[in-house]
Amino acid sequence: MTEPIPPIILPPPQNPQLEGEWLQQRLLRWLDTEFIPEAANQKIAQRAAQIFVRQRMEGENDLGSLVIAIVTEMQSFDFSKSFYGEFAIANAVSDLLLESLGIDKCCGQ
Repeated sequence: MTEPIPPIILPPPQNPQLEGEWLQQRLLRWLDTEFIPEAANQKIAQRAAQIFVRQRMEGENDLGSLVIAIVTEMQSFDFSKSFYGEFAIANAVSDLLLESLGIDKCCGQ
């Protein structure tokens, strides 16, 4: 029987606003290079970063819970002028955070 993958816990935030700015910039860069630069990308990155910062300020450090929060809250975002949806955004945020922690997003190590 395989063992469950342990949760990935982010270090407690030292400066949530700075983390949010970093995430917004990195996510915007990812959005613009994954397909094409779109006007909606800035708003998407800004909204995802706001959700992330609020969750971190409320004490959420579990990556899985952060991803679920982004998916849930981005469902109300109007993606009609974008190639993306809430799941793509949440997954991209997860990948960016894993990369920043030096964790291989493929295999969790």
